Amino acid sequence: MSDSSNRKQAIVIGGGIAGLTTCYRLITESVKRGIPLDVKLLEAENRVGGAIHTSKQDGYVIEHGPDVFISTKPWAKALCEELGIADQFQGTNQEERRSFVLRKGRLYPVPDGFYLMAPASFWPFVRTPIFSWSGKLRMGLDWVIPRRRGDEDESLEGFITRRLGKEAFTRIAQPMIGGIYTADGKDLSLKATMPQFLEMEKKHRSIIKALVARKKESQGGASGTSGARYSLFLSFKDGMQTLTDTLAARLPDGCIQLGTPVSSLNYHSHEEKWDVHLANGEQMESDLVCLALPAHRTADLVKTVSPVLSESLASIPYASSAIVNLGFRRTDVEHPLNGMGFVVPTVEERSIIGCTFSSVKFTDRAPADYALLRAYVGGAGSRGEAYFNLSESEIVESVLRELHELLGIKGDPQFALVAKHPTAMAQYHLGHLDLVDEIEAQARKLPGFALAGNAYRGIGIPDCINSGEQAASLLLEHG
Repeated sequence: MSDSSNRKQAIVIGGGIAGLTTCYRLITESVKRGIPLDVKLLEAENRVGGAIHTSKQDGYVIEHGPDVFISTKPWAKALCEELGIADQFQGTNQEERRSFVLRKGRLYPVPDGFYLMAPASFWPFVRTPIFSWSGKLRMGLDWVIPRRRGDEDESLEGFITRRLGKEAFTRIAQPMIGGIYTADGKDLSLKATMPQFLEMEKKHRSIIKALVARKKESQGGASGTSGARYSLFLSFKDGMQTLTDTLAARLPDGCIQLGTPVSSLNYHSHEEKWDVHLANGEQMESDLVCLALPAHRTADLVKTVSPVLSESLASIPYASSAIVNLGFRRTDVEHPLNGMGFVVPTVEERSIIGCTFSSVKFTDRAPADYALLRAYVGGAGSRGEAYFNLSESEIVESVLRELHELLGIKGDPQFALVAKHPTAMAQYHLGHLDLVDEIEAQARKLPGFALAGNAYRGIGIPDCINSGEQAASLLLEHG
């Protein structure tokens, strides 16, 4: 090992899951490779974890941000196994793996075997009142509609409407996909968000045919579930913050600096060093820098270093959302809560875009004889922005009014906690992957520089972990 004068410095800006992963991987890999490296993580807030935040009160386990990650993308599960916390995984309730969709003021179960936009089972689809008969017949035409020619990007709305009809989009795909991306399907890129459906069309021609084939291959694995594939989702017994707390605890003492917002960056080519200017007027010097921040914040920091990169980053749009956790006496909720939750199509013109039955989705999330509900407000578009911009008390009032109607709730909640996430969800609009290619090409021109986060090649926790690991690998190659 070299002496301290040869040690290099790396600074990661942003303490969400992507930034924490970048730090952790920089440290573990530099040790493996025998690279003398000191790592600092600068976080503007007074806690790390970003959107991942779990709290506990009166026997409730409350998620103020994401409550699950998907296990089919390997990076989160692999990291948890490496950290030794896989034994704390918690899967969703096996008895109630269904979801509901609102139609004209009533909640209907999504048909068994239905996946996001299309059915894999015939009779449950035929019997559902979610779609009109003309809508069902139009969806059935997917079986004979030819493949699309050409490889240009297509919006999710364009794809679904072309293959399955308008009703398939407005009544189920839009609320399902909107719930994942907090976005408007008319703008979202199919390639960037749901490439599996593009592959289904290429391979099977028909989306329904592809889903039926997948169901047969899994020996009926899709049966008994509706909407999302709930068996693929994982959390932790004590909530999602288990992951970020564990990552933070594995970093060396003094690595994390909380309450340390960064105001600007400069690069000195003759010294091959980065100057990191803090909002308090102080300055730090580093050989390597990773920005694990929202794209619009990253754009501000790199403006003087690379105006072209800054402009590209700033062109990635964002949406805001709010999560409202509410605790009720179970006897005050008339609905049987016999599922994971429900989604609300935009055409229903409601304030909430969905609601999770958290105490049903996971065991031990609420005291016995109580229910924990999680409602979502906001999203892309002027209507979502208007509801997000209400005061917390106004959001709670609006959410309660609709939940009283839809779930037959009689009393007031034990508590109502609002978590606002302003401009937190990157929107993968048409051409997003080409834009990211351009951003990454510009970023590579900056020595010892990397980007991480949900703005680029995936919004979920596994994607953010992968982006952090890729950023760490890029920086170590430079170092």
